Amino acid sequence: MLNSLRVSAVAKSALLNNNLLSTISTPLLIQCKNNSTLSRKYIKRRALFNGSEDRKILASLRTNADSIVFDLEDGVAFNRKKEARVKVFNAIEKYDLGKREKAVRINCVSSGLAEDDLKSILPSSKLEALVITKVNSEKDIHFVCDMIDHLAPENVRKNIRLIACVESAMSLMNLKSICTSDPRVDALVFASEDYCADTGMIRTRSRKELTYARQALVAHAHAYNLQAIDLVCQDYKSDDILREECQEGKEYGFTGKQAIHPRQIDIIQEMFSPNKKDLEYARRILDGFKNHTSKGIGAFVLDGKMIDQPVVRWAEKLISRV
Repeated sequence: MLNSLRVSAVAKSALLNNNLLSTISTPLLIQCKNNSTLSRKYIKRRALFNGSEDRKILASLRTNADSIVFDLEDGVAFNRKKEARVKVFNAIEKYDLGKREKAVRINCVSSGLAEDDLKSILPSSKLEALVITKVNSEKDIHFVCDMIDHLAPENVRKNIRLIACVESAMSLMNLKSICTSDPRVDALVFASEDYCADTGMIRTRSRKELTYARQALVAHAHAYNLQAIDLVCQDYKSDDILREECQEGKEYGFTGKQAIHPRQIDIIQEMFSPNKKDLEYARRILDGFKNHTSKGIGAFVLDGKMIDQPVVRWAEKLISRV
């Protein structure tokens, strides 16, 4: 009887491990609003860099930031919005960014400017992502998605990624519905300055006042297989402060960070890239997991440490970001 119970336990463990093993090296599965899943490729966004005026657009093209964001929002004066829309559309159409993501940051839906922004840029077949500012609820996402479905070329509608900016207390309260509002939602961005303005918080060097909001954003992002992009480092001339913020963001679980100056990009992308030591360790974990699974063994020991399924999932996620 005891032997039969032991065999059953081993068989159950092998079944669970085989199910987990089948997820390795497969596209990310995204949970949709209707509880179905959408398979899509992981796009690296270690650094998001904004460009608005002509010189900033040209400067952004010379960087190696993973995501180049052409700006129509705060970086553009109100009386130059119409002109900026034309320039951004032309930039999307004209410039080949290679593997870098081609995105546009639009004005918030509540401003009344988003509709004209979207009418101007959605006809492009080369747009890859939209950064939606000041998202307070899923209604903002639904508005943008309706515009995409009516104005974007049919062959790219489903492929336009949405990056939602969390900038208010209301946005934080509605994170779950924002994350599940549409399968095109791909990332969350924490906008610290706007969040502080909305909540009346005093921004400090320690960033302790932002701990709850940042960790809540990360938790929701990972719960729904989205990327989490951290706050801007305002001290753009200080490499030490930037590295400190990047390290803290990584420890919190952020996958990338916003950049406001070209000199920040290389440091951000270095800090949010898996280092060689971690990658080698992750590969050894997956190799050991595969080997032990084939023998019906669940947990195993590697370098004196117990390796079980949560550690295997960590290794798989790390390698998926290379």
